[in-house]
Amino acid sequence: MAVRVQVRNRAPLVRFLLHPAGKTMVAALVALLILSGGVFTYYYVKFSRLIEQRLATGVFPNTSKIFAAPRTIGMGDETTVAEIVSQLRRSGYSESRSNRMGWYHVRPDAVEIFPGPDSYFDNEAGVIKVNGNRVAGIISLRDNTERTQYLLEPELVTNLFDRKREKRRLVKFADIPKVLVDAVVSAEDKRFFQHSGFDPLRVLKAAYIDVKERKNAQGASTVSMQVARLVWLDDERMQRTWRRKLAEIMITLQLEQRLTKEEIFEFYANQVPLGQRGSFGISGFGEAAQVFFGKDISRLTLPEAATIAGVIHAPSATNPFRRPERARNRRNVVLGLMRENGFISDQQYAEAAASPLVLAHSGMEATDAPYFVDLVNEEVQDQFQDKDFQANSYRIYSTIDVNLQRAAAEAVRVGLAETDAALARRRARNPKVPEAQAALVALDPQTGEIKALIGGRNYGASQLNRALAKRQPGSAFKPFVYAAALNTALEGAARVITPASTLVDEPTTFWFDNKPYEPNNFRSKFHGLVTVREALADSMNVPTVKLAEMVGYGAVEELAKKAGMNYNIQATPAIALGAYEVTPIEVAGAYTIFANQGLYVKPNWIKYIRDDRGQSIYEYRAVKRQVLDPRVAYLMVDLLEEVLRSGTGAGVRARGFNLPAAGKTGTSHDGWFAGFTSKLICVVWVGFDDNEELHLEGAHSALPIWAEFMKRAAQYREYRNPKPFDPPEGVVSVEIDPTSGELATSACPTRRAEEFIAGTQPVAMCHVHGGGGSMQVAGWDTQPVEPATGAAPAATVPVQSAGSPPAMINRPPMSVAIPVQPPPQPPEQPKKKKGLFGRIRDIFK
Repeated sequence: MAVRVQVRNRAPLVRFLLHPAGKTMVAALVALLILSGGVFTYYYVKFSRLIEQRLATGVFPNTSKIFAAPRTIGMGDETTVAEIVSQLRRSGYSESRSNRMGWYHVRPDAVEIFPGPDSYFDNEAGVIKVNGNRVAGIISLRDNTERTQYLLEPELVTNLFDRKREKRRLVKFADIPKVLVDAVVSAEDKRFFQHSGFDPLRVLKAAYIDVKERKNAQGASTVSMQVARLVWLDDERMQRTWRRKLAEIMITLQLEQRLTKEEIFEFYANQVPLGQRGSFGISGFGEAAQVFFGKDISRLTLPEAATIAGVIHAPSATNPFRRPERARNRRNVVLGLMRENGFISDQQYAEAAASPLVLAHSGMEATDAPYFVDLVNEEVQDQFQDKDFQANSYRIYSTIDVNLQRAAAEAVRVGLAETDAALARRRARNPKVPEAQAALVALDPQTGEIKALIGGRNYGASQLNRALAKRQPGSAFKPFVYAAALNTALEGAARVITPASTLVDEPTTFWFDNKPYEPNNFRSKFHGLVTVREALADSMNVPTVKLAEMVGYGAVEELAKKAGMNYNIQATPAIALGAYEVTPIEVAGAYTIFANQGLYVKPNWIKYIRDDRGQSIYEYRAVKRQVLDPRVAYLMVDLLEEVLRSGTGAGVRARGFNLPAAGKTGTSHDGWFAGFTSKLICVVWVGFDDNEELHLEGAHSALPIWAEFMKRAAQYREYRNPKPFDPPEGVVSVEIDPTSGELATSACPTRRAEEFIAGTQPVAMCHVHGGGGSMQVAGWDTQPVEPATGAAPAATVPVQSAGSPPAMINRPPMSVAIPVQPPPQPPEQPKKKKGLFGRIRDIFK
């Protein structure tokens, strides 16, 4: 009976299927199934090929990498095994022997280092032993001999950003600390390591919440689905359509079949967007660790890992720099999830949740050197127009010192705080006063290599590189006037200028091209009769213009251009006071002639470039030329040391920088300070972008930054313990009376050692306090006049012209008899006093 019923029940279905309409429907269903299968197969094959192609060619863009200069580590340096390993990891090393960059092996008291075929070096392996947080031994594994120092692989500064201005630091899964993995899966996909690409429980939970709250707010995407979307469907990231969702599912299925969970997580760790810093997008955990905390990903702490994991959900809303409170709250939510999932204990949660949010002070500025990177990028684009550095993996080895760059960023931050405080007082009266900007350039005086560069206070707000901006240097230019004047001792000039020569500082009108030029001193303060040393130390304007007039404005212009300054400088009286615009980089390069015994070295910032096969395509050759005689250069250094000792730069010493150094303040519309030790030149500019008056002297705007930076630089071995500036052969020191400029006697109340090029020193005893006769100023071109007190013997001195090697020559000293002026007359005889200054001025016309 049951069978008959069943047959009777099926009869209508059979009759329908046998009916032409039924046959048509069946055919349509079969066709639909075949079509669906075909479509599925087509897209499955399509996405399979897409995955294969991306995996074969590389998932991430092939942009060039910019590396810093190698770091030197020496015996006795303070460090730890962990710090050395961290440096090696930042340079691309790992513990895998197959790593082409290089690998290392950690021992309890040492690190064995093995450079690979892609290393910057020539594969010299070594062992660095550490004892008591200091380097206790360095052994070369090439010949098992001891070394005093070892060069570590250059550290990666940044990947040259791609056309989307995204930056990332590629990391391996093995590089990611467990605490960060735990934080990410807790926040984004807690069953990631258990499911097969999809989490049904999460989908149901998200659907329930969306229905309950009547909005589509809950995401059910797993980490695998996010990788499919972020890496393989990047162009469709913002298109929430069913077609994209279907593609996402199909790619997820294949990723789970082809890759391990660790490989999928690695792709995620390198691609996940984590917001903006400045004008750049931050992609991946490696970049975020550097930007947010200024450290390698392997060194992240629990609170830092939770902060990064918390940013993933809403990068803009939880940006730790712009919204620190939101970032901290979200961090604590992630910490709570980690506790719920059993990754951390209650105590660890409590300690981490109570900790403050501590970020890298300067963010990307301190680690990525964005203005410097722009400089490198522009250079390679200009010099190598036939090569695509954004689509190929070139390795660009730059000159930057990452430690010094961090010091520069911090010094600018600290120093500008003082400028901001001063401007705040003015802004209270005038709200339109803009924010001050700054530039800092630090370079090696022997090589011209730029070691640190800051182009502004905030790269994100403005990409204008002030290190390349032309501005009036003011008194920072004056040393070139004084150097041209001291050159008269070697050029056979009728008037020989020495550091003890005297000038009259008084209101003066200079005529040039039938036009008057009337410079003023700072605060209209004049000093009367002063020496060359005093005039430069106190940055007096009128004596400086007088010197330029004596030696010829053309001589000053020629010297400035030989020292690398731009060719718009003109031979006018205004040249003496730095009225013609130059860039901070040009000023830093020009000062090499003082710090480097008269030798100019052109600033440079790229040392070496290799292609993706390791072949060299560029190697920098230094541009050098002799501009000053070493003796003149030394006299200038001695005068510039006086600036820091007793002049406008004395604030450097008051701020605690006491190493041997020389420098010069500058004030125009802006504030400048240019100074150097035997190991480092640093130039600082502070001003407004619109070129309005800063109304702060260089001593109160640029000098604080310079002093802060040099103190920080002195902590590193390359710049520690700079040598005093030793005089070259042919320079003599004699004790003079600063009032008369003649040789001091026992009766002189004040005596001072003064430096001279041999043969130009005074030979007459001080007439004011017990000497007599005339003052003898030695020169080169005429036969000596026998002085009453006896002449100095002929000097054997080295004379070096620009570009030629030094030669020893003998010349008889010239004696130019300059009548000794009577001492100043009492105030009640003004006519005689006026006559005195008149006669002195006539001497130096």
